[in-house]
Amino acid sequence: MTIDRLLEKLDPASPILQATFGLERESLRVTETGKMAQTPHPNCLGSRNFHPYIQTDFSEQQLELITPIAPSTREVRRLLGAITDVTERSISREELMWPLSMPPQIQEDEIEIAHLENAYDLRYRQGLAEKYGKRLQTISGIHYNIELGKDLMTVLFEVSGFESLKDFKNALYLKLARNFLRFRWLLTYLYGATPLAEAGFYDNPPEALVRSLRNSHYGYANEEHVHVSFSSLESYVSDIESYVKSGDLSAEKEFYSPVRFRGQKRNRDYLEQGITYLELRCFDLNPFDVLGISQETLDTVHLFLLALLWLDDVTDSDEQLQAAYALNDAIALAPPLTPLPADADSSLLLQAMEHVIQHFNLSDAYRQLLAQVKAALADPKLTLAGQLLPHIEKNFLLAFGLAKAREYRDYAWTAPYALKGYEKMELSTQMLMFDALQKGLHLEILDENDQFLKLWHGPHVEYVKNGNMTSKDNYVIPLAMANKTVTKKILAAADFPVPAGSEFSSLEEGLTYYPLIKDRQIVVKPKSTNFGLGISIFQEPASLESYRKALEIAFSEDAAVLVEEFIAGTEYRFFVLDGQCEAVLLRVAANVVGDGQHTVRELVAIKNDNPLRGRDHRSPLEIIELGDIELLMLDQQGYGPDDILPAGVKVDLRRNSNISTGGDSIDVTDSMHPSYKELAADMAKAMGAWTCGVDLIIPDSSAISTKENPNCTCIELNFNPSMYMHTYCAEGPGQSITPKILAKLFSEMD
Repeated sequence: MTIDRLLEKLDPASPILQATFGLERESLRVTETGKMAQTPHPNCLGSRNFHPYIQTDFSEQQLELITPIAPSTREVRRLLGAITDVTERSISREELMWPLSMPPQIQEDEIEIAHLENAYDLRYRQGLAEKYGKRLQTISGIHYNIELGKDLMTVLFEVSGFESLKDFKNALYLKLARNFLRFRWLLTYLYGATPLAEAGFYDNPPEALVRSLRNSHYGYANEEHVHVSFSSLESYVSDIESYVKSGDLSAEKEFYSPVRFRGQKRNRDYLEQGITYLELRCFDLNPFDVLGISQETLDTVHLFLLALLWLDDVTDSDEQLQAAYALNDAIALAPPLTPLPADADSSLLLQAMEHVIQHFNLSDAYRQLLAQVKAALADPKLTLAGQLLPHIEKNFLLAFGLAKAREYRDYAWTAPYALKGYEKMELSTQMLMFDALQKGLHLEILDENDQFLKLWHGPHVEYVKNGNMTSKDNYVIPLAMANKTVTKKILAAADFPVPAGSEFSSLEEGLTYYPLIKDRQIVVKPKSTNFGLGISIFQEPASLESYRKALEIAFSEDAAVLVEEFIAGTEYRFFVLDGQCEAVLLRVAANVVGDGQHTVRELVAIKNDNPLRGRDHRSPLEIIELGDIELLMLDQQGYGPDDILPAGVKVDLRRNSNISTGGDSIDVTDSMHPSYKELAADMAKAMGAWTCGVDLIIPDSSAISTKENPNCTCIELNFNPSMYMHTYCAEGPGQSITPKILAKLFSEMD
């Protein structure tokens, strides 16, 4: 049996990069002036009793962000980005997430132990405060969790000679842990980013700037006499148990090794059930990265760990690891621009990285990572500590830390309707994901392109598509609402007002209808499409040629077309959820209003500068185009695109009011008479819809709607209404819909 030279025996096509990853990021909440925030953990972040992603660590001010397991470093960083985005926008706008591992200047009495309900967790933190002091607990960092992939572990096991997979995994992870402790000085050199502590933090601080206080004996480490052997798993387990029994450790989790075994609740369980993954705890926050750790670092560390597997195991582990600890401490406490000492020989590691890259034919990206490591070894200014030096002012990093913290807060609040990292998903889905992460629901994206999510809390599981399609709706109801003819018949049978008209399945069939409508105002539209596609509106009688063109446009979007009477009045969108109207929106066709100075084209450009406007339904409002349809509309009103529009003159650039064609959204929920809200809710109930959009044409919204005189006409029910346009409006306060959907789905959480 062997755990050495296994990688050399593997086929080059083996899944060497297969692994799962998790990240835990700590960060302090501070004020605009760099003082520890004295506010409690935000209520909007749900309960810390169960929140899977956003917790507090030691203190009430110390956030801990925890990603779910991810199949790649890129995906785990994207998850951290989303959770960070939610956190930044959940804390007070007057507070910041401190981007450095060492805290700003603090006093012991400013640090509040986290207000946890669990009595044991509270006592544990109180014990830590008494033993180590509260200031030391404010040092923050990132933990990097990795489990080697199942297929990779299988092929390694097959060439190892071991008979038990569990025993093999334990031996392999133990080797990886030992080699990690042996060579972690390289990570301290590259990624150490705690060169100083603010005044008053230490009673006896180092006299000069260093690479990493956090990774030295000045960091958050156990008392000097606590030595746990990594010579075997049995000794590791028994040593920790002995320290707990003697009171030197209050619990097994108080063992603060730079690497820990994970996957079981008790250390002794590793002997019987096995190690699942490793937790690497030596990473300072990278203040130059919005997430505290870069993609390059994540991938370099992965390559570093594979190189540790390539290398032979430690022979005399306790003695070698004790020497490695002292070497790491020396490198951590060395001035940032000093070269590595002679006994820090990187050649073995670099050769192992090169062997891994060559043997498994890794991409050029890994060669570039190795080149960056070599460059930093040659020039300490390229390390994180070296990069920090120019930003230190009079032995302080306060100004730099605040500037970065504000930069990252401002970034989080750009496009606040979107979820960072997931901007390519449909906007309503992004908003629901944001609210789910904030609320503390477990979230998994089942199909990103199809906007299909899995949400769960405890044993309760819900599947959601497009942000609002859930198990609450009968399967057939969305199908019925997608069919405008069926919708009209169901509503008409329930005595709700719908426009008269006919359905056609061919151009020729539609043309035979012309004599019946040639003197009427009409609407020609596809039977089953959304977003206003293929719709033509004739407020004046249409010529046969124009009517034919409208039919052709509609048939290009669908196999069936509706020709209906045009209903004069104003169109409103009512959003109904579970029998209650939650929002009302006035949609105004794409338009500009003159100022007497700018041309129509310039006015469109100015309006398009609104940060709410974008393309492809990834923003609450769409960019206004100046295409053939808009230019024709403009011409009909007597203007060209380069004409200066007189002050106060409004020109419409579209007839239809859809947001997707550049229209404006105006929230009128509060001003709309309740009778119309009730009518819309009743229509949704008649349809059997749990959630839907109800489009009403209302000639005079000041007149009350009654059963006998509805004073409106329903032109459509939408089974997939865009929730975002109710929340982020061109005008009005906006209404938050997605939190209400989650509250309905998971009422037990409120």
